[in-house]
Amino acid sequence: MTTSDPSAFIVRGQVLSFRDDPFAAGSDAATAYQSDGAFVVEGGKISVAGPAQDILASHPQLPVERYTDDLIMAGFVDSHVHYPQYEVIASYAGDLLEWLDNYTFPFEARFADREYARKIADLFLDRCLANGTTSASVYATVHPQSAGTFFAAAEARGLCMTAGKVMMDRNAPDNLRDTAQSSYDDSKALMEEWHGRGRLQYAITPRFAITSTPEQLEAAGTLWREYPSALMQTHIDESRNEIAEVRRLFPDARDYLDVYERFGLAGPGSNFGHAIHLTERERDAFAATGSGISHCPTSNMFLGSGLMDLGQLRGGANPVALGLATDIGGGSSLSMFRTMKAAYEVARLCGYGLHPTHAYYLATLGGAQLLRQADHIGNIAAGYDADFIVVDLRSTPEIANRMEHLSDLAEMLFVQMMLADDRAIRATYVAGRKLYQRSGAHEH
Repeated sequence: MTTSDPSAFIVRGQVLSFRDDPFAAGSDAATAYQSDGAFVVEGGKISVAGPAQDILASHPQLPVERYTDDLIMAGFVDSHVHYPQYEVIASYAGDLLEWLDNYTFPFEARFADREYARKIADLFLDRCLANGTTSASVYATVHPQSAGTFFAAAEARGLCMTAGKVMMDRNAPDNLRDTAQSSYDDSKALMEEWHGRGRLQYAITPRFAITSTPEQLEAAGTLWREYPSALMQTHIDESRNEIAEVRRLFPDARDYLDVYERFGLAGPGSNFGHAIHLTERERDAFAATGSGISHCPTSNMFLGSGLMDLGQLRGGANPVALGLATDIGGGSSLSMFRTMKAAYEVARLCGYGLHPTHAYYLATLGGAQLLRQADHIGNIAAGYDADFIVVDLRSTPEIANRMEHLSDLAEMLFVQMMLADDRAIRATYVAGRKLYQRSGAHEH
């Protein structure tokens, strides 16, 4: 078999992919692993994948990038993260609302400066790549230029990214407030420029109910009706104090989710961060409407917000669309390995055992599904974008020692998700281009 793409090449190594959702089909049926697998990259996509001997035999003319001892998998999908908060990671505060006032809002004010926004966008995206994250759903600030510069930085790298300008017209400092009308106008202009351009998509982004008037939430709902292919991202049920304040501001709403439902801000394509303290009605409504949740375990623990019951949302008869997220800067690490570890530990505290294949699914194809992109990112399969990472399975002495005593694939994946971090990312490829290579790391 020949290819017309002169830049086409083969990647060979231990390949992990998914045939189905392991929560529904079971780990064995849903997970595909080849100890000696390969796939062809051409035109930024994976054209064919399979056993290495078959791929090599059918494409004898193509160069081969060999990672024989490494695990090759889809790049991570971080479904909820704030790039302007990169510089406030690990800032001490009593709770969520205090943390916002003391750290987040002062730093977000700096993003009125376009050059500063571009500097942080570049830094953030480079660190995402170093951590193996190739796609994310990203909050900018209230300033339109903060979203525009982020999109430009993502486009320059060829990344598949979702982002939006925060809409926030009350309960915030004067220099971080817009209005219902200006947030509508600015968001619409950004969508016209960036949504569907290259590998980018827009998310309508009311920060959360506390910082948006009913008029602004109505404007957000109007935008989504006008641009139904866009996403909608916001926060919900993150802390008890937050919920009490939402109840005070919206006394007629049945609960927090009902606030958003009343303005048409629920349904497929919605992405709600946290969702820790859901009522039974809210859980049922999430499943019934197809609304999605981003699980942010390191942030939830760092801010003391609570423990999300993943088993209740994903392990029952009416599962909710769910992705994993770092939630920088409330979260403490951009590493999705550390995020999976935290998700496992939180689930255990809630009486649920998160199987490693389920965790990797949530960190890749599950997140892609939440972002309505599961048909082209989040997996190693023919027709998918060639966004993949090379995981060094022996990146630290502790991991190398533990790898000598494995019984099966699940144990290998579990060791990595419990012990690995950015040091495990040997290389990150985006649309077939190697955009990150760990210092001193080479193909072998």
